[in-house]
Amino acid sequence: MRKGISSPVRVSGGVTSYPSDTLHEEVAFIAYHFHWSPNDILNLDHMTRQRWVTEINKINQKLL
Repeated sequence: MRKGISSPVRVSGGVTSYPSDTLHEEVAFIAYHFHWSPNDILNLDHMTRQRWVTEINKINQKLL
């Protein structure tokens, strides 16, 4: 059972990229727990989206 997700950010040649698989995982994770639309989640900036992932992980840990 998966308890949470994390989000590795890759740096290549001085350019920071955000892996699309990770982005999809975050969107699915938030949508599953909060029933928000993918578009609403994608409109969040990276830091805000990460904050929601962190908070959902905290909630899930308390429920275990």
